[in-house]
Amino acid sequence: MVATASVQVPPHGSIAEQDAISRFERFLAHLDEKMAREETKKVYAPDSFLNDTLKTLHGSSAIRDYFIKTAQGLDSMSVTFDDVATSGRNYYFRWTMETRMKKLAKGKTIRTIGVTLVRFDREGRVILHQDFWDSAQGVWDHVPLIGPTIRWIQSQL
Repeated sequence: MVATASVQVPPHGSIAEQDAISRFERFLAHLDEKMAREETKKVYAPDSFLNDTLKTLHGSSAIRDYFIKTAQGLDSMSVTFDDVATSGRNYYFRWTMETRMKKLAKGKTIRTIGVTLVRFDREGRVILHQDFWDSAQGVWDHVPLIGPTIRWIQSQL
């Protein structure tokens, strides 16, 4: 957060701001391997930061590689953006994600909700991407041995 505090951003209400928001939403809406390979470096700045609660990554190359690997493990993924709120230079994207993973949940659709905090640079590329979502429900709940353990712990609370 501190490292991105002084970065210039597209002016609120500008076409550049609208383009940045749309580019980010289009990118994640139906992420697949082709999209990850071709578009990540257009959406994320070279020195970007991403934390999705599963991984913390620095730089658009590392983010691209992570998205490629993620896409290779999916049958499908879609993200519906419910709304976007702004506060200063921060953008909060509220979303619903539906995934079908090749090796988890026996091919069933997993539906999760979350919020992503984004900061853009002057060119409208993401420099900060911080997700807030329940990764236990979205992933860990469906891992053999770990899932039943998590559900047991939750039942004890």
